[in-house]
Amino acid sequence: MDKSILEKIFVDNGFDSFRWINSKDIVISEWVRFKCMFGCSSYGKNASCPPSVPSVSECKDFISNYSDIVVFKTSQRFANPNDRAGWGKEIDLRLLHVEKKVFLAGYHKVFLLFMDVCQMCNACTGSRSNCNNPEKSRPCAESLGIDIFSTVRNCGFPIQVLKDHSEVMNRYSFLLIE
Repeated sequence: MDKSILEKIFVDNGFDSFRWINSKDIVISEWVRFKCMFGCSSYGKNASCPPSVPSVSECKDFISNYSDIVVFKTSQRFANPNDRAGWGKEIDLRLLHVEKKVFLAGYHKVFLLFMDVCQMCNACTGSRSNCNNPEKSRPCAESLGIDIFSTVRNCGFPIQVLKDHSEVMNRYSFLLIE
């Protein structure tokens, strides 16, 4: 794997805060899925969220198919918390472009995990089989059971629970490469 070529793709597309990790460094836990089930308003309503995604054990198997994973850090502060969705969608669209560039560079297994729930459509059908944008839709890391806090702390990135919307939000996306 020629990481210098891939890193040029990342930086050329505006992503200069990233770390390489091994798939074994991804922390996956059942409790994360429970947080989706009991606390996330997208549960059962988004085609890229539980229960429309594989089981946590299947997600572990899926991630083990990859040797290298890039963790991208993006940060933002919002005066109006409602602006977060538009920002997240814009970041995810840019990362989809990066995923395509990495694919065209010869890494056919590349797969992106969004930093937030899929927001490619104004209204989600709630079903993978009826998805209006299957070529753009991706799950977020939490929907696969990834413990974002433990994983990014283990690779040296900052993350904390925000007390209010005046604090800077650090968000993380994962690009799986083989």
